[in-house]
Amino acid sequence: MLWEEILRALLGSFIGTVGFAMLVHVPRRSWLASGVIAAFSYLVYWISLRLGLSDPSSIFLGSLFGSLAGQLCARKMKMIGTVFLMSAVVPVVPGLGLYRMMAFLARNRLSEGLSMGVRAMITIAMIALGLAAGALLDRMFHSRGLKNHHI
Repeated sequence: MLWEEILRALLGSFIGTVGFAMLVHVPRRSWLASGVIAAFSYLVYWISLRLGLSDPSSIFLGSLFGSLAGQLCARKMKMIGTVFLMSAVVPVVPGLGLYRMMAFLARNRLSEGLSMGVRAMITIAMIALGLAAGALLDRMFHSRGLKNHHI
């Protein structure tokens, strides 16, 4: 039962991300890597939630993992990191939350709309922080490795 849930989460994230990559014309040679990074980023998020972390903390950890994996993959494949970073967060983007916020606001249910909007903005902030922290860590360790290599 648990393995089925994990497999569904991995597969759903992978397929959704590869579909998104096709839709926005990401280079074909990055589709597989983008899907795998997104699937495992979502798995980090999913496991973090099951371990009792809050949703924002779990989103941060998933985004951080995706950022680190995306930076590494970009360097190995000699591609721009944005391709992989964008793909890494596709599964946790709060599209449904933003849609519900607008639906509540349109129905003049302001309190519910505001609550949904705040949650969506927190999610967006955690994604941005996770990606930025991953880029910072990557830059710190990668630049240190380069300096030591040339000495």
